[in-house]
Amino acid sequence: MGHGFKGRILKGFSRDRSGKLRASIDRDEALLLQSLAGQLIDLLQHGRAADTAIQRLFPDVYPDDEAASAEFKRLTLGGLRDRKILNAESIMSSLSAAVETGELELDGDQIQSWLRGLTDIRLTLADRLGIVSDDQEPLDGEPMQGLYDWLGFLQNSLVEALDSSPRGRQ
Repeated sequence: MGHGFKGRILKGFSRDRSGKLRASIDRDEALLLQSLAGQLIDLLQHGRAADTAIQRLFPDVYPDDEAASAEFKRLTLGGLRDRKILNAESIMSSLSAAVETGELELDGDQIQSWLRGLTDIRLTLADRLGIVSDDQEPLDGEPMQGLYDWLGFLQNSLVEALDSSPRGRQ
């Protein structure tokens, strides 16, 4: 894939008989993911509205109607922010044991938190890298591009594991 990360998670996730998703993960990868989730929490708790990453995480739903947009944000921003923080916290806590054991196990709620949380981490990283569309050329020589690609691989691996059995196609 060309992302430059050489850990055990590269095999991706698989579903076990109980319906949980499992993956082998390198200690450094687990610590990196915990750090990224922690940085996201910090951004969500302390980021300013003018930060373009915050704007990307909470896009303007009514760009042509400033009053409606402000009212929508007033009514929803706190709840959305809290859910994003909970998703990132779920990523961090599910990795706690994996840091020591090298084995990651996710149940249904954790899977959903991971999918949402990885999306938020990737959106933030994309903003910092100046990535604005999926068809944009990769940034050669940019180390964070490799991280962005690796996170996309993880996210895709989760989706494929969910689709690998009838349980995932509900």
